[in-house]
Amino acid sequence: MKREKIKALVMLEDGTHFWGYSFTTRGETFGEIVFNTGITGYQEILTDPSYYGQIVTMTYPLIGTYGVNSEDMESSRIQVAGFIVKEYQPFYNNWRGEKSLGEWLKENQILGIEGIDTRALTRHLRNFGAMKGGITTETLNPGDFLEKIKASPDYVGRDLIQYVSTENPYFYDKEGFDFSTSTFKGRAKYKIAILDCGMKYNQLRLFAERGAECLVFPAKTSAEEILKHNPDGIFLSNGPGDPAPLTYVVNTVKGLLGKKPIFGICLGHQILGQALGASTFKLKFGHRGINHPVLNLLNKKVEITSQNHGFCVKMEELPKEVIKTHINLNDNTSEGLYHPELKAFSVQYHPENAPGPHDSIYLFDCFIRLIEGQDGNLFS
Repeated sequence: MKREKIKALVMLEDGTHFWGYSFTTRGETFGEIVFNTGITGYQEILTDPSYYGQIVTMTYPLIGTYGVNSEDMESSRIQVAGFIVKEYQPFYNNWRGEKSLGEWLKENQILGIEGIDTRALTRHLRNFGAMKGGITTETLNPGDFLEKIKASPDYVGRDLIQYVSTENPYFYDKEGFDFSTSTFKGRAKYKIAILDCGMKYNQLRLFAERGAECLVFPAKTSAEEILKHNPDGIFLSNGPGDPAPLTYVVNTVKGLLGKKPIFGICLGHQILGQALGASTFKLKFGHRGINHPVLNLLNKKVEITSQNHGFCVKMEELPKEVIKTHINLNDNTSEGLYHPELKAFSVQYHPENAPGPHDSIYLFDCFIRLIEGQDGNLFS
């Protein structure tokens, strides 16, 4: 059956624009336009809460070949503001596939655009930086749409985790989710308290595989409330947007430092960095993909990592007690820190590998060892 071609306009706030076609629905959406270099993993990308408020461009030219399924969700819903590809493949072929990517996006009223020169768009973002933009099938006059983009909310300076964090505490272990309880059940070896700033489901799965049960708390939960449950360790999750406005989360982490072992990922790394005294800054176009090389400075091994962030910690502002553990080999920005005395560490990338390589999964084992008091040569 021939698909209807719905003309669409993709535009950046500097006026650069591209014409394509919607393969999902009609509408209009705004957000920061970014690019991801992954070849696969589009379903995990689309459901990653760290992408909330962003329009994602895939650099790989053919997307949709294996469809989507109910098992590869990284949150309860699609999180992106829009999706841009060079060519969409409506006829998927995979034994795990349950429906096409286009059907799924259409059901959720997410604009998906094809026919765009994604290489030209990506090169423009690399040269001039990630910026606000929009997609429309309704306002096809470029001048009129540019005015709407300029009037849309800025990405920097906004608290976006309020839109992705859980509203109420819930429980997770190897048996799955339990939304009816807000306490630990005590049937696993370890108890992990999670501060949910936009957590991905595979982080829960990996903790459960290591004999842990998890109690997931809203981002606005106080340190006192978390400590009242006497967890063995505390996990600071990933999440979307600018870390600088999240002073309430930073203050919570300050109240947790030294009380329990702490492990942070991505936004959790930036929050821990701020709690230890550093500020953050925005990267030109960020790191997004599943092929980013990171050097472990303590054992000199290179890890190929999954990444999704647009901000970075100013490591030079941290106290001398903090050890710089990992760096990005593309631009030498910080990728990890460790405070031995406070038993707190974090990484800027995504060791939960959903999507992505498994090189960094050992960090979940490091956290378990830290909980057990085996903190000598933690990253070796």
